[in-house]
Amino acid sequence: MTDITRAKLTYKIPIPNYTFGEELVNTLSHGIGALLGISALVLCIVRASLHGSGSAIASGLVFGLSLIILYAMSATYHGVRPGIAKRILRICDHCTIFVLIAGSYTPFTLITLHGRTGYTLFGIIWAMAVIGILLNAIDLERFKGISMVCYLVMGWCVVFTFPELRSNLQHAGLLLLIWGGIAYTVGAIIFGIGSKLKYMHSLWHFFVLAGSILHFLCIYMYVL
Repeated sequence: MTDITRAKLTYKIPIPNYTFGEELVNTLSHGIGALLGISALVLCIVRASLHGSGSAIASGLVFGLSLIILYAMSATYHGVRPGIAKRILRICDHCTIFVLIAGSYTPFTLITLHGRTGYTLFGIIWAMAVIGILLNAIDLERFKGISMVCYLVMGWCVVFTFPELRSNLQHAGLLLLIWGGIAYTVGAIIFGIGSKLKYMHSLWHFFVLAGSILHFLCIYMYVL
């Protein structure tokens, strides 16, 4: 890597100035998330294999992998020392948020909703995820605001299918889905001020974990 390339990366991808303690909590929290993601993947595939269809198995696989990818990438990013590698990992870390959102939608679109509504929403969500990933890869800082809007829009697109969800998903499952969305949304607000107050980014990590756990319970118990 040339000095010019290094300089461009340093300029275009600043690294938040977290303390050692903050980064330790950030790394451990999402390292635990990665381990839970592996467990979720295994449980989802086993349950789908025993009780579901091919779509259920594929959906469980996508959802489980999206959990592992996000949490493993986040833990790795926060765990490495500041430098070029950390700057590149920061881009990957933000990109995996889109992967998790789309991966979490997949079981609901292919199983709970299915049909025209489900397949349409599936296509829209994954298209938005691809666009978001490309924008982050092009210039993370420039498109940071757009990315945050995309996270929230993608996350709450589901409200447009609420009547069908309410018909096809048990009430307890619907509550888990909604509360998971609320946890992610509160986390996004905390993320917005995470660089200004100590340990706020770590708190965001725990809200993301809570959202993932709630959505896993919903998908495992009421979707697959």
